Amino acid sequence: MRSLIRYWETKPLEAAIILAAVLRLIAAVFSRGYGMHDDHFLVIEPAQAWVDGVDYNAWLPAFHPGASPSGHSLLYPGLHYLLFSILNVFGITDPEWKMFVVRLLHAIYSLLTVFFAYKIVRHFATERIASLAALLMAMLWFMPFLSVRNLVEVVCIPLLMAGTWLSIKSARRPLLSFFLAGIMLGLAFSVRYQSILFTAGLLLALLIKRQWREALISGAGVIFSAAVVQGGIDYFIWGIPFAEFREYVLYNFTHASSYIVNAWYMYLLLLLGILIPPISVFLLSGFFLSWKKYLLLFLPSFLFLLFHSIFPNKQERFILPVLPFIVIGGLISWNEIKTGFMNQGKRNQFIRGSWIFFWIVNLVFLMPVTTMYSKTARVESMLYLSSYPGIGGVLLEDSGNAYAPMIPEFYLGQWVEVSEISQKSPLAEYEQIMVKDGDIHQPRFVLFFGDKDLDKRVQRLQQLLPALSFEKEIRPGLVDRVLFWLNPVNANQTIYIYRNIQQGTSQIQ
Repeated sequence: MRSLIRYWETKPLEAAIILAAVLRLIAAVFSRGYGMHDDHFLVIEPAQAWVDGVDYNAWLPAFHPGASPSGHSLLYPGLHYLLFSILNVFGITDPEWKMFVVRLLHAIYSLLTVFFAYKIVRHFATERIASLAALLMAMLWFMPFLSVRNLVEVVCIPLLMAGTWLSIKSARRPLLSFFLAGIMLGLAFSVRYQSILFTAGLLLALLIKRQWREALISGAGVIFSAAVVQGGIDYFIWGIPFAEFREYVLYNFTHASSYIVNAWYMYLLLLLGILIPPISVFLLSGFFLSWKKYLLLFLPSFLFLLFHSIFPNKQERFILPVLPFIVIGGLISWNEIKTGFMNQGKRNQFIRGSWIFFWIVNLVFLMPVTTMYSKTARVESMLYLSSYPGIGGVLLEDSGNAYAPMIPEFYLGQWVEVSEISQKSPLAEYEQIMVKDGDIHQPRFVLFFGDKDLDKRVQRLQQLLPALSFEKEIRPGLVDRVLFWLNPVNANQTIYIYRNIQQGTSQIQ
């Protein structure tokens, strides 16, 4: 223990990176599945489909001549397409092994967040505060889990931090440093479009500080990077530069209220909660009080936070790109202002107790979340069905909800025709579309989501598919069940797999 403490005291950055690497390796091994819709169906699923010569979501005109831009940046899924193609060359075709490689690469990449957090804070504060910032980035209870996910909101973070560090560090060739900062920020834009708000804030901060030349050079780097990468990819695919970005902007402003609409203060409450009070109160207070002295850290994140607080469509993951900046900016500023908080004895006792409480709560959540196998039932259902070749069609029965969840066909290893029975697509409609040109097109498997009125739902469907036979029950993981219990919006139901043994025909009475 003395050796570990001595190592931490003498080499805090190396120690933080090693700790972060261990936690992320654990997550890469155990945190299977996917966290939410976007980190799988907007990245992994299309990439593997392209490898297999399929474009099930009609994103590419090469597969669908009538296709139009859908508003998705193709850089990040395109990189996964290249990775999966390379893995195929080396004979790695099992979806679970592919995803382990993906998680491992993301785990390594995410260590840059720890590195840059330390460097940025050390530029403005003491080594003790920089070490604490690196430690927080290494082992905040949600960071290892998010670091191995395919969320563009997380993938853009190291790029934003690299751009920020290059903008503030002392360099022998400062103009080159600012141009490289722009390159990093432009790449972040190509991964996550909304990061342009952060970049605008950083350039504005440079202008306010009267660093006109630096702002111009950084802006040139952003334009060059975005034009070559984002503009180049779109021009190659669509013949129009920034076609996807334009469609993304139009779609989001047209459908600003079509998704989750929440109060303007939602993200403030979220930050106060996930950063664990009262430490979260210290950090947020420090962040907002840092606006004048640390404008380069404050303004980019503030503009990003302000826009997302005003914009109607709000999801928790949207704020992730600036979360590390709020933490490190808050740490720097709070460390300077806390001296005026209470008298010295009571202040130190309260702050020390707050940090002890923080680390206890953080550790309680850290390992369960780091090892969480998310969306277990959906992934395991596909892995189970993957042993059946040539499935053809799958029916999803979730009649109690508006929509049936999408199934991750990546783990199925084949691309099938998927139909659903839900409030949007009731059973009567399914019966009509099942009959085409006088032939009965029946699914080989039916997946029932949830156990509510399960017997009645099965019996009703058996009138249409009389040879339906129970095959397998697949339960969600513990954390999935807890999340579903806390909020049914997290549709992590048990899945009951039924097999259509014969191609019998029948009509609903």
